[in-house]
Formats: sequence, C-alpha cells, structure tokens
Amino acid sequence: MGNFGKFGGGGMGNMQQMMKQAKLMQENMKKAQEELENTEVEASSGGGIVTVKLNGKKKLTEIKINPQAVDPDDVEMLEDLITAAFNEAYDKADELYAEKMGMFSGLL
Repeated sequence: MGNFGKFGGGGMGNMQQMMKQAKLMQENMKKAQEELENTEVEASSGGGIVTVKLNGKKKLTEIKINPQAVDPDDVEMLEDLITAAFNEAYDKADELYAEKMGMFSGLL
C-alpha cells in the first residue's frame, strides 16, 4: 500500500507539470502568431518597378507600382512583374512563418 501512494502522488504532480507546459506552449504560440501578424516582408521586381508587402501570415498588405510601369500596350509585362514580386514576398513570408511556427507544427 505504501508503493501505491507513492506512484499516485507522482502522477498528480506530472499532470500539473504537463498542464503548466501546455499553458506555456499556448502562450508562446499566441505570441508567435502576434509577431507574424505584425511583421512584414517585402519583395520587388523589375528593379523596383513593382513592390509587394505581405505580413508574416502571408496576407498581402501593400502593393506599389511605379507609374512608369503602366504601359497600356504592355499590360502583360506589368502582370508578370506583380506576379514575380508577390511570389518572392510569399516565399519570404512562408520562411518566416515556418521559423516562428515550426515548433508548433505537430500541435496544429
């Protein structure tokens, strides 16, 4: 009977420790998500003709187009520049997201 009491008490201690760790991990995950929301990545194409900004959660926050890029006879080039800038910014945001949230990937 003495051994049973020993193991029973240890089990409760482990449960409390696990709950503390879970709460800490939840707080860390929330902090990482807030950092992602408030961090921006930027990419440009065409030597800066098109610039795109995304937040760390991969949401487009800003796009700037140099007026010189607006050629009604060559809209396709502008579309290509926007696509290239967006894809580069998305890759940067994806890397940032993996860096901040990677430790939580098994839990999501």
